[in-house]
Amino acid sequence: MGHFHPHMDSRGSNCAPWCPLKSTCVNATACRCSPGFSSLSGEIFTSRLDSCHDINECGPPPTVSCGKLADCQNTEGSYYCMCIPGYVLASGETMFMDESENTDHLGIYLALPIPRPLPSTHTHTEILTPSEPPLSPAGIFFPTWTPPRGIKSQTLSRFFQRVQDLHREFKPDFVQNTIQDLIQGVDELLETPEDLKALPRSEQHRVATNLLTGLENSLRNMSQALSNGTLTFNASAGTDLSLKLWEQGDRNVILSQNQVKMMLNWDVVHDSGDSGPSVVGLISTPGMGKLLAEAPLVVEPEKQAVLHEAHKISLQEPSPVLLSDVISAFMSNKVTQNLSSPVTFIFSHHSVTAGPTQKVFCVFWEHSQDGSGHWSTRGCTMVNSRDTSTTCQCTHLSSFAVLMAHYDVQEDDPVLAVITYMGLSLSLLCLLLAALTFLLCKAIQNTSTSLHLQLSICLFLAHLLFLIAIDQTKIKMLCSIIAGALHYLYLASFTWMLLEALHLFLTARNLKVINYSSVSMLMKKLMFPVGYGVPAVIVAISAASRPHLYGTPTRCWLHTDKGFIWTFLGPICTIFSINLAFFLMTFWIVKKNLSSLNRDVSTLRNTRMLTFKATAQLFILGCTWCLGVLQVGPAAHIMAYLFTIINSLQGVFIFLVYCLLSHQVREQYKKWFKGVRKTKAESEQYTLSSGTMSNASKHSVVRFCSVPRALTNPLGKFVPTSLDNLYIAVSALGWLTLGFLLDSPEGTSLS
Repeated sequence: MGHFHPHMDSRGSNCAPWCPLKSTCVNATACRCSPGFSSLSGEIFTSRLDSCHDINECGPPPTVSCGKLADCQNTEGSYYCMCIPGYVLASGETMFMDESENTDHLGIYLALPIPRPLPSTHTHTEILTPSEPPLSPAGIFFPTWTPPRGIKSQTLSRFFQRVQDLHREFKPDFVQNTIQDLIQGVDELLETPEDLKALPRSEQHRVATNLLTGLENSLRNMSQALSNGTLTFNASAGTDLSLKLWEQGDRNVILSQNQVKMMLNWDVVHDSGDSGPSVVGLISTPGMGKLLAEAPLVVEPEKQAVLHEAHKISLQEPSPVLLSDVISAFMSNKVTQNLSSPVTFIFSHHSVTAGPTQKVFCVFWEHSQDGSGHWSTRGCTMVNSRDTSTTCQCTHLSSFAVLMAHYDVQEDDPVLAVITYMGLSLSLLCLLLAALTFLLCKAIQNTSTSLHLQLSICLFLAHLLFLIAIDQTKIKMLCSIIAGALHYLYLASFTWMLLEALHLFLTARNLKVINYSSVSMLMKKLMFPVGYGVPAVIVAISAASRPHLYGTPTRCWLHTDKGFIWTFLGPICTIFSINLAFFLMTFWIVKKNLSSLNRDVSTLRNTRMLTFKATAQLFILGCTWCLGVLQVGPAAHIMAYLFTIINSLQGVFIFLVYCLLSHQVREQYKKWFKGVRKTKAESEQYTLSSGTMSNASKHSVVRFCSVPRALTNPLGKFVPTSLDNLYIAVSALGWLTLGFLLDSPEGTSLS
């Protein structure tokens, strides 16, 4: 092609004159790479520094599939598929583009063995055996291996130039020499990575992924040209290779190197039904650990749950350290997932003894779509671990290692558990009594008590569900439902707290107004749609976007992965900020009105009580969540105790502020207890029929909190019989002191 000269496109604008090779102009400022090529900015780019380079469809990782008994070959701007040596398509074609051309409509592969004539007067066909030399053009056994995109490294460029030379000069007759040269090249690259060490960790992980997959793919293909026996090669810096070809009578294969031994059954290799050579290989790359430093570890949820049950600890983010060399295992059978029998690895490593906060894992390097990866425990089990060796079994083949993960553990504190059980049991009782008071006391029923009632109901249900179901992790679906219900109930509780703060602010603003109908009308319109609708929307969006993050291996709560916990913390922080603003404005309005009002007793009492409620409301509406944020550093243990004590008593504080410190409610309680005592005295003096007692009981319950008549004792109906655990939030600090200071008998002074 070449550089383009300015010309008019279909829209009448000049094309960019600087478009590089393998591209066409889009308009005066942009160019598009030709099919099969791409720039670092994508297909279309606007920077003059960008250039179009070939897309390697054959990988690693490959973006196309040629099917069984076939290899992908990359070309400039394209690719093609060819059968492996000794096979041709049933159609007779030598090249094809994808797996669909290698199968018929029933999904049966169409690559057939090549018939070859034997020296005889009669001609017949015979399938090629693994010991026969390959009958294919040069280069067919050495797949295309290109560097990872976007990595700028002279050291890596020199290595891949060496790979390209080996690819170009490859001859099947000298396959052992090519394999040794390739291993030596990898060994030298890992021994002196030079500028690779200056790359960001994420780019180093991408380079390691490319080297592991490319080396494994190249050796798998080139090993098909080996005739028989075993090939072993030890490079100067410690990179070792062991290859074993199947021979008649072999049942098991054992490959040993200095630091690792691999054992598997040959039936695993033959499972694919391939009739080509059966080969098993093991590569040890000690220098790969430099590029995989600080790589993340992902532990299966099931294993996390087992660890939690066994050690009674909560696992935080692990910090893994490699104990062994990184090894790669491969075989001629490309289907290496879910093997029929596990492969055993025995790793030797330096002496180490795992401490109480450390755990040894058998892991493999799992590739990600962006070309990077992470350590994973999926499909690998640690059989046993000693000071200097670890035995692992895996149901797939890949790149493996043994690492020790150090965990920051949060041990369950029995004292905190006791405080939580006792405090929350008391809170549940108080929330129930408060809800019954708001519901049955006619004398105090208004918009404010309606808000108190909904808050008490939400908190009671949330606390009770947390109490009985937070640890029900055995059934994942049930645990997810519990986590979603807790998410909704706690968000609803905070939303009702927000409405409480709004109502208090509007009441203070209209303090001099006799008619509060406008405030009540507004709150009645907002209450239920906002109080229950907003949390429902948040939970619905969260559940629809990431339902799998509801429930953890140890608790039925929100997962912390991908910031999912912020679907709860985000709204909470927002509500707390708004509540704090409402508190400051309410306090300022009350102070201003207090200085301007006359000293009328009733007005002063209302103003003083409003001041008290505004102060108490600051604690009710979420400020104790700050104690949870402060659970870091040396003071974490103290903050954990404060957080547990204060927040587990939230129901007690609500009952104290809204019921016991309310003059009207206290008067109704006095009348109720007088009725109980009077009824008890009358029962001792007179013998009444059961029908009369029943009528009197019904009559007294109807009059509860409305008229001062004698009541029968319904206390047993209101006290729950079973109350347990909870560690959750939003209460008050210092309410008792404020209550004693502000609640004088006559209500005529603030002192």
